[in-house]
Amino acid sequence: MKLTDLEVFVVGNPPPHFGGRYFIFVKLTTRCGIVGYGECYVATFGPHVVKHMIHDTFQRYFEGTDPHHIERLWRRAHGSGFSHRPDVSMMGVFSGLEMACWDIIGKAAGKPVYELIGGRVHDRLRAYTYIYPDAQDAIPPAGQRAKAYTDPHVAAERAAQYVDAGFTAVKFDPVGPYSVFDGRQPDLPSLDRSEQFCKLIREAVGSRADLLFGTHGQYTVSGAKRVARMLERYDPLWFEEPTPPDMPEVMAEVAAFTSVPVATGERLCTKFEFARVLEAKAATILQMNLGRVGGILEARKIAAMAETKYAQIAPHLYCGPLVGAANVQVATATPNFLILESIEDWGGFHADILTSKMPFEEGHVIPPTAPGLGVELNEEVARAHPYDGTLLHLQMSPDPA
Repeated sequence: MKLTDLEVFVVGNPPPHFGGRYFIFVKLTTRCGIVGYGECYVATFGPHVVKHMIHDTFQRYFEGTDPHHIERLWRRAHGSGFSHRPDVSMMGVFSGLEMACWDIIGKAAGKPVYELIGGRVHDRLRAYTYIYPDAQDAIPPAGQRAKAYTDPHVAAERAAQYVDAGFTAVKFDPVGPYSVFDGRQPDLPSLDRSEQFCKLIREAVGSRADLLFGTHGQYTVSGAKRVARMLERYDPLWFEEPTPPDMPEVMAEVAAFTSVPVATGERLCTKFEFARVLEAKAATILQMNLGRVGGILEARKIAAMAETKYAQIAPHLYCGPLVGAANVQVATATPNFLILESIEDWGGFHADILTSKMPFEEGHVIPPTAPGLGVELNEEVARAHPYDGTLLHLQMSPDPA
């Protein structure tokens, strides 16, 4: 079996853009005609630049090779150009191609990927969603953020709706816009706003659901400790990325200070960066994103490393549903799986871009039994929604907050 062809789809995600402005999907084809799909999560360059990067990587390392040789392919990419270190752009490109290889491997074997990386452990996967705006609030006036992100009363109402629909955990980030100058010290209005979100959401959902307090690395260590002290009275399941991800040794100071579990990992890649997190005791919940971390096999290795420290995984998803499908495969086979990020219930455009919706019921993903990743890209929909913009997937403020 040899890889012969690559196609890349840069797909615009229609408003309200849940999951980002666009998705980057790849399609690999073997000489014997088996097709595999994957998704690259590369947010450091414009998507059309990334498309060229994907073609370059395919031509250098994948074309003409056996898709089963994941370990050899990973090493070639990891050491590319004498780098031999975690590279978030290369690993994002590689992750989507590796994911497509696993889709091919599973289809050739007639098995879901999870059966090939240890076998099914979980029959249902507990999921959470961010508190997203409802339809009326989803596209606010220019220059404004949706009320679900800024008004704790609206967020609490939305949280109760999600819990009524079966979710047992909801995530929210009341800290405000993040900037390239973070971490920062929170001011008193910010601390008050964060507490109001926690208080009103806890009152709305009671003990029916866990609260997941998200930030995007916005605090200094001392600032994160002030927030953590406030959080403890509301007993959240986690405090996400309390400091920037560069220095897990510093984040560890926050983890040692608070009884709230610290979660991190959406911006990290490869086993080497996650090893630093575990060794420093910076977090006990690892949130690898399968479209960035280095692929399915790399994520499985990270989960195994975490298992030896009694740490858990909670795969992160803020991109498209093929990364989500890879998350599902790894989570299904992982004994130390905690919870899975979903973008609501896998509906809307996340369902439209697949030929069939991911099985979902009452706040849980049901692992698909189809071979490979278990879902297929709807190429007709992908071609009908090209992204021709110039913005990055996510835009951080370029100025101090």
